[in-house]
Amino acid sequence: MSALSIAMLGAAGRMGGAIIRALDSATDAKLTAAVDHASSPKLGMDAGTLAGLSPNGVAITGELPAAGAAAVWIDFSSPAATAANAAAAARARAALVVGTTGVGEAGRQALAEAGRTIPVVFAPNTSVGITVLLKLVAEAARLLGPSFDLEIVETHHRMKRDAPSGTALRLAEALAEATGRDLSKDARYARQGDVGPRTASEIGIQTLRGGDVVGDHTVFFFGQGERIEITHRASSRDTFAHGAVRAARWANGRAPGLYDMRDVLGLR
Repeated sequence: MSALSIAMLGAAGRMGGAIIRALDSATDAKLTAAVDHASSPKLGMDAGTLAGLSPNGVAITGELPAAGAAAVWIDFSSPAATAANAAAAARARAALVVGTTGVGEAGRQALAEAGRTIPVVFAPNTSVGITVLLKLVAEAARLLGPSFDLEIVETHHRMKRDAPSGTALRLAEALAEATGRDLSKDARYARQGDVGPRTASEIGIQTLRGGDVVGDHTVFFFGQGERIEITHRASSRDTFAHGAVRAARWANGRAPGLYDMRDVLGLR
């Protein structure tokens, strides 16, 4: 059985390097294309060398893969590129795994449109642990009921550009879905000054940035005289990389549709 061919979009980034290393250790998947933005100073470099490995013969290019170059594209590039990458993957008939965070409404719509033609796994966090956390916090919110206040605190490294993190937003969505709330109205992203008492329907989402933190997320359930905290801490990007490769394996040959990591792990 031949190895699954994978293209890495955002190959020169930190997650790109982690995924290239994960593919290097895999026996059933291989890197066949590596892409970075057209003005990247890394163009032409060997993707393996850039990821800290021995040369693998795959040069980083500024052009998206041609049809047939890879069965699955893994995209950890930038939110601005999401829509174009999704449309190109659909034209190439390649399955698509998107782990880019900060994707806006236009990008989400493009992913949904691509999902009409190809399988698309959209997961701002590809960690297996975070995927399980989504299920745990939703169940906790349902069991605890409306008397418990819901808050999320996320922490990332100083270089992260988007806030709140895509994972924090997905956690908030899971809480809102579980409790029948409208996140567009009930999310509270900051508090300053005389904001008045907390409303019963609020879902607080607070952001911390500093140092080299890979990613910490805590969901608080505040009750009268008690509280529950559920925390996930990532100590290495390898957890996201191996999750992304797992998603690529799952997506290969799947029916067209828009999926997430809960589908990959069978947690629906």
